[in-house]
Amino acid sequence: MSVIMATAGYDHTIRFWEALSGICSRTIQHSDSQVNRLCISPDKRLLAAAGHTTVKLYDIKSTNPSSVLLFEGHSNNVTGVGFHCEGKWMVTSSEDGTVKIWDTRTASVQRNYSHGSPVNDVVIHPNQGELISCDQAGNVRIWDLGENKCTHQLIPEDDVPVRSVTVATDGSMLVAGNNLGNCYVWRMIQNRDVTQLVPVTKFQAHTKYITRVLLSPDVRHLATCSADHTAKIWSVDEKKFSLENTLHGHQRWVWDCAFSADSAYLVTACSDHYARLWELSSQQIIRQYNGHHRGAVCVALNDYSER
Repeated sequence: MSVIMATAGYDHTIRFWEALSGICSRTIQHSDSQVNRLCISPDKRLLAAAGHTTVKLYDIKSTNPSSVLLFEGHSNNVTGVGFHCEGKWMVTSSEDGTVKIWDTRTASVQRNYSHGSPVNDVVIHPNQGELISCDQAGNVRIWDLGENKCTHQLIPEDDVPVRSVTVATDGSMLVAGNNLGNCYVWRMIQNRDVTQLVPVTKFQAHTKYITRVLLSPDVRHLATCSADHTAKIWSVDEKKFSLENTLHGHQRWVWDCAFSADSAYLVTACSDHYARLWELSSQQIIRQYNGHHRGAVCVALNDYSER
């Protein structure tokens, strides 16, 4: 079983790691800009790196230091990136106020959705037919790809930027995190082709900015990352989210995180230059990944068994 793990950030490098040994196995120079987000394709062949205005695809299996495909079309920072389950298309969000869908073979834009405000994150619903995105004006939007339109606009708190969104792997739940440290939870109900959203709860996860929210693959945990120098793990319950543990040890902002396939481990990326692998049952740091010369702001992990 191959484990793909990569981090990137403000030192203009992308680093691949041997997750268990902590050894950096490959470094790619990303000279154009900082790297804001990383995403590994479902077949583990490609790594997407979202930079200032472009997204580059790199071949994970080769030693080629150059990208194999360049996606140009955004006019500001690319803040989110995700792959269709079969890798046919890719979605991005950007501070230019748009969400775009790209053909991964030709790097051409297939769809362009306007938020009218800088977009901070985008995720693909497991049904592959809807996108969920969030913006600086405080909106969470759901885009129906079949109808080719925005079907839901949620405003958790007026004018409070929504920083991150995450959807459960079974499509049952949506969580959004905002700049006040609050998390909002909705139940997602599929009626034929129509998604209904039912507000479940809101809770204060942090007292400072939330930078990332992420539901675990088994949908039993929610990870939240924050400017308060911590990541927190919450137990997912129908009505109430209770704090399971706080991951202390980060020296600066925690920007991003990724769960292992079995939901037992979490990798975090931090402004203190380190990425860390946490065993959630013990709250212990199993590995520190040391090599970035400036802040690590994004991490991607894929340790799913080969299909």
